[in-house]
Amino acid sequence: MTNKYIYFIANWKMFGELGSLNTLHKVTKFFKNFKNKKFTKIIYCPPSTLIRPMSKKLKDSGIDVGGQNCHENENPGPFTGFINCKMLKSVGAKYVIIGHSENRKTGENNKLINLKIKSALKSGLKIIFCIGETLQEKRKKITKRILNNQIKSGLNKIKDKKNILIAYEPIWSIGSGLIPKSNELLDTINFIKSNNKNYKVLYGGSVSTKNILQLRLIDNIDGFLIGGASQDSKKFIDIIKKSYN
Repeated sequence: MTNKYIYFIANWKMFGELGSLNTLHKVTKFFKNFKNKKFTKIIYCPPSTLIRPMSKKLKDSGIDVGGQNCHENENPGPFTGFINCKMLKSVGAKYVIIGHSENRKTGENNKLINLKIKSALKSGLKIIFCIGETLQEKRKKITKRILNNQIKSGLNKIKDKKNILIAYEPIWSIGSGLIPKSNELLDTINFIKSNNKNYKVLYGGSVSTKNILQLRLIDNIDGFLIGGASQDSKKFIDIIKKSYN
């Protein structure tokens, strides 16, 4: 993956507090002097309460900030507990994660995800669009059918896809420490890109310092969506460094 543009997206989920912003110092210091900086995009997606302070702390660092989800309605309304994309952008977000399996599990379907993506694009945000299959679907060997349906439905009637990154996250891998076999992952990502050769496809699911060397050998991966390991600055930096070895 040397000299290839790679995304490293930190999904902090419902972790982090104001004190945790101090962990960014090591990452910004490292990135400032990183020899492969021009081939690298780092994006932090913290809880919404940290977006504004994090975007201020990362100003002029070359590192961007994103939200973890959004409401599909682009205008204010009676939606208790939600924030929309205009709100995310107003506090410094440039990206938003949509379709994460943890949100699909609580009721988000492909139609709702499609509305959220359209709203985010209209608001000027870039999209990290998550897709993935369950362990049961994998065992039934219907992974490609599931992914194809998620892509086609989620991106229905969206013509310009240049601001959409696709994050393939097998649901059975998230938080389990397990990752797909290299040949399976290569085949799956090739399949996703067969829908559109211009898709940038990331991998997410138990990405760590222990398996990044294996993952980086799969040349068609355009980056990584990283959960737990991204909250530790040393681990996050090591993942980035090893991706260019």
